[in-house]
Amino acid sequence: MLNIGTVAVIGSGTMGAGIAEVAASHGHQVLVYDIAAEAISRAIDGIRQRLTSRVARGKLSADASEQILARLLPVTDIQALAAADLIIEAASERLEVKKALFAKLAAICPPQTLLTSNTSSISVTAIAADIHHPERVAGLHFFNPAPVMKLVEVVSGLATSPEVADTLCELAMNWGKQPVRCQSTPGFIVNRVARPFYSEAWRALEEQVATPEVIDAALREGGGFPMGPLELTDLIGQDVNFAVTCSVFNAFWQERRFLPSLVQQELVLAGRLGKKSGKGVYDWQGDKPEVRWSETVSKRFSPIHVEQISDGVTEIDDVLLIETQGETAQSLALRHQRPVVVVDRMERDVAVIAVASSNPDTATQKAICYLQQQGKRVVQIADYPGLLVWRTLAMIANEALDALQKGVASEKDIDTAMRLGVNYPNGPIAWGERLGWQRLLTLLENLQRHYGEERYRPCSLLRQRALLESSYES
Repeated sequence: MLNIGTVAVIGSGTMGAGIAEVAASHGHQVLVYDIAAEAISRAIDGIRQRLTSRVARGKLSADASEQILARLLPVTDIQALAAADLIIEAASERLEVKKALFAKLAAICPPQTLLTSNTSSISVTAIAADIHHPERVAGLHFFNPAPVMKLVEVVSGLATSPEVADTLCELAMNWGKQPVRCQSTPGFIVNRVARPFYSEAWRALEEQVATPEVIDAALREGGGFPMGPLELTDLIGQDVNFAVTCSVFNAFWQERRFLPSLVQQELVLAGRLGKKSGKGVYDWQGDKPEVRWSETVSKRFSPIHVEQISDGVTEIDDVLLIETQGETAQSLALRHQRPVVVVDRMERDVAVIAVASSNPDTATQKAICYLQQQGKRVVQIADYPGLLVWRTLAMIANEALDALQKGVASEKDIDTAMRLGVNYPNGPIAWGERLGWQRLLTLLENLQRHYGEERYRPCSLLRQRALLESSYES
């Protein structure tokens, strides 16, 4: 590893302060640079408060806390950064600002100084394009809060040398982080592969499929995600989440699968930015609405005959209960010429269902009664192909495979990034393997057929894995 002693952090906002705290906690002298001295003071005061809290909880000694604070040196003259071995920029997410800043750094720093950006989506290749020795420029993307989150994306631009990427990975591990390597493509790993988690929720909300609390509960309690997508965007900030989506969408030349949401745009325009403004999808100043689960069905609807016809299909008297494969309940009812209830993936004790409009009420009640007898809380949504959990999982796995096929990162690093960066219960590729590639392919093909959109086009690697899966099974 190249010898890294002094670290400079540019920008004293939340991310800059967090990164400075990490570096100082691991023995580095840290130059904290900002054009405003009062911003640096606020950042160091925030670090002091966090360290004091750790001391009070017995997580850190008072002496260690003082040593960390002593390593933080406020800097308002950019020329002083020439003394740094590693510079981490955590300033404005605007390409023109970063290019101008890195050009200035390249002029004042010796060629061996590593120049890195904490950008979450801007091209590292573009940042390095016009500077001397672009091989020393890389992305070093921490996740918020930097002192807590384990993941760091080490991003190589077109000119980044392998030795620089190796050094940054080793440094991240020395700082107690888990690095993942990726190429400089829009959104890198996490902000690219996570887009369907948000976009499918916004689409369901736009099409009035269900209320926000039902959408969130389905993904959280039925899919196993730590938070629902809509409540998570409120927590992140609607402006921040929307800006990243727009950035990825435009960087991919308006690829439809990254299409931003008009509903989210309306929230941003209205200043309803989520928890930080008091209102977003939810009103954070009041009580969060609760999911209205189906009432317990009378025993008179208890099924007389129940038979598992095939994987994912259960016959309940005259009703077919079918786990979704991307078709509407009504289309299935017409094909089978009998009542149909479609159910989403049931990871825990939640069952999200959709019913054919031609169903007699008694048929739907029998299916609900059966699910309740299996210990499930049932909630009904509109007749929506792929429902909520299955279509989201399929889109995430498809995006992960597309990133893998295009050389963005390795399979292991993609799965690690999604588990550690956004706390998914499983890596999307390992998840897809367990769910079944053929199942995911069928679901996406049915969604593409239903909507007539490129948005749901399966990537070629998904088709290949589904084909291999089928050949193994045969």
